[in-house]
Amino acid sequence: MAEVRELRDVYGRQYRVGESDRELLGRPRTWITWLAAAAMLAAGVQQYGFGAVVPSLSRTPGWTSGGIVLTLAVWAICQAGAAFPAAWLRDRGLLPAPAAMAAGAVLSAAGLVTLGHATGLAAVFLGYSVLGGLGTGLVYATCVGAVLAWFPDRSGSRAGIVSGAFAAGSVPFVVLAAALPAARPALLDVTAVVVLIVIAGCAVLLRYPPRHWWPVTPEPRTWALDRAHNRRPAVRHYRPAELFRCRTTRSLYLVVVLAAAVLLFDLAYLATFAAARGGPGLAAAALASLAAATGSGRVLIGRWADRLGRPRILRFALLAGGVAQFVLFYSGEHRHAVGLLLGAALAGLGNGCCYTLLVGLVREYFGDESAAQNFGILYSAKAVGAAVGIGPAAVVVTTHGFAGAFTAAGVLSLTAAVLSGRLTQPGRPESLLPAA
Repeated sequence: MAEVRELRDVYGRQYRVGESDRELLGRPRTWITWLAAAAMLAAGVQQYGFGAVVPSLSRTPGWTSGGIVLTLAVWAICQAGAAFPAAWLRDRGLLPAPAAMAAGAVLSAAGLVTLGHATGLAAVFLGYSVLGGLGTGLVYATCVGAVLAWFPDRSGSRAGIVSGAFAAGSVPFVVLAAALPAARPALLDVTAVVVLIVIAGCAVLLRYPPRHWWPVTPEPRTWALDRAHNRRPAVRHYRPAELFRCRTTRSLYLVVVLAAAVLLFDLAYLATFAAARGGPGLAAAALASLAAATGSGRVLIGRWADRLGRPRILRFALLAGGVAQFVLFYSGEHRHAVGLLLGAALAGLGNGCCYTLLVGLVREYFGDESAAQNFGILYSAKAVGAAVGIGPAAVVVTTHGFAGAFTAAGVLSLTAAVLSGRLTQPGRPESLLPAA
């Protein structure tokens, strides 16, 4: 093994060099990408597959549509809320990655079994929303953190692959749930077993490198000066306690809140809206289109953002997500199935892709020292978005119909696009910022 050295670049970033990925893992670090992606494929079913079982759940005596979609809101609050604590505990050695993944596997499976067998909404809130949400949050935070740790030189593209898997993995489930509505308990039981095996299997093999680890190539200080990879290096490293002292943090947090609100509104209500206008087959196709576009879009956007700039791509994504809401409503009201599917895909490419960009923006704005924890704090904005995009949306749907709800969602996304255009790096005068 080569001598281990600690280096710093001109931006104050620290690097641990001398150990190869093969020496630490016994295999290439690409292995970590596919382990994390496999775990995320399984974990994402609870979010992106939820809409597919809503029609079946709504036929349960005593269960209201508002109560059912509220379980998704609580699930999202628990899932997003777990990200920062998981990163904080992991960085202090109190929650190793294998333990977090194993716990996530058990809790995620419990959430799916609850959706299949619960006879009351209280049980769904406890089993699916709380336990399932926390379990998925542990898996999500651990997998994203692993990519950040093992790919400090290519975090954007690798995060796109892993977060894309979180959405794409639900497509087969959505199709089966629509084709076999009467078999919901059995389908969810089988899915729970698959989720448990896949995530637990990944837990056995997933590891983190030593803190500040850097691969053998490229040479870190040369890489740091390469403008192709460091378009906007952070002025300094921000600790979690310093984050909300920055105006940029508050603005970015609000952008994530609005983007999450629109995406979760679509996941909660799109199936019901489409089924009422084209039947359950169209509802399933719309959800599958949204999930598939989100998954593939995150991979592509992760690569484009490295070349074109994350702030610019974020604005375009939010703009697309806003336009998609009007396309969805117009197409649904006029029974245009193709238009509805295109609108769902555009919504996935828009609001569904913002989390991939958030990974890179956190490092670009706040540095690498506490990247996983800082990401967890900003990702928690999804919890606020869940409260905005699902609960109040039920009131809007009831009082103003889907016309009012989709209009409000479109306005929220377009507002986020405008706000994202005003984001600036903390500590750097706007006149000195390079073009987005």
